[in-house]
This record gives sequence, C-alpha cells and structure tokens, in this order.
Amino acid sequence: MQLSIIDEKLQIEFTCQEQLLAVRFHKLWEIPLIHIQQVTTAEPQSNWKELRAPGSFVPGLIKAGTYYTNRGKEFWYVNRETNYLTIELQDESYKRIIFTINDNEFWQQRLNEAIAI
Repeated sequence: MQLSIIDEKLQIEFTCQEQLLAVRFHKLWEIPLIHIQQVTTAEPQSNWKELRAPGSFVPGLIKAGTYYTNRGKEFWYVNRETNYLTIELQDESYKRIIFTINDNEFWQQRLNEAIAI
C-alpha cells in the first residue's frame, strides 16, 4: 500500500492483492487529517474475541480486513512484520486502522506533525 498526504487528507492506496485479502472494494481510502486523533508504532492489542467481517486471517501470516472488537470497528492489514502503524480516528466509521509498513516511524512522525497544525 502507498500512503500520502494530499489536500489535508491521508490517502491510502491499496494494491489489487491487498484489496482482495482485505475484501476492500475501493482502491483509494481518504481520511481527513482532522479525523486523526493519534498515531503510534506500538504493537496493537489483539485477541480471539474479535469478529472478522469481511477479511482474511492466517495465523502468523496475515490479518486483513474489518474487525469488530470491544474497542469498536477496526481495519487491519498486518503481516508477520513488526513495523506497526496504528491510527486512532474520530468521526469515522472505523475507530482504528492498523498496518504494518516498512516506514512506520516516518509516517508516525509525519502524521503527528500534520495533525498538530
């Protein structure tokens, strides 16, 4: 996936494979920066009580798609890497978005700077 900031929005562009695994029909996801509350790189909590609907899950390999948790509706696209990027949202249908991306620390810093303005 490719992240960018354009016109005061975080844009997330998914590859066809990512769309398929996450059962996401839209290639581009735009989130207004004012809807981002916090961005962290800490490992997110996850447990067996989460309801996946729709998405993909292969233990130790991939967790992708929409998950309903006690924290609310979340979008996950993580693999066995540990480069987490967790984005806490407000005024969106999802409460959190969790990714694993190579440049997670860069995006944490960039997004935190953008939402601090």
